[in-house]
Amino acid sequence: MDNDLSIDKEIDTRGLNCPLPILKAKKALGDMDSGQLLRVVSTDPGSMRDFQAFAKQTGNELVQQNTAGAEFIHVLRRR
Repeated sequence: MDNDLSIDKEIDTRGLNCPLPILKAKKALGDMDSGQLLRVVSTDPGSMRDFQAFAKQTGNELVQQNTAGAEFIHVLRRR
């Protein structure tokens, strides 16, 4: 699924609801270098919309979003 992407960091936000996945992603991105990829695994259906808005607001690129069973996977590229 993500074989073409080399993920630099992954955070697990399963079981957390908005805004915690976003806050954790924001913190993780802050520790990363420009161009690096962050994968966020979430179980919050609202996270699909939240990460789209987050990417627009922060200028980080939302590279990919997909659903795997009850999980929502978001891949962000640090601006």
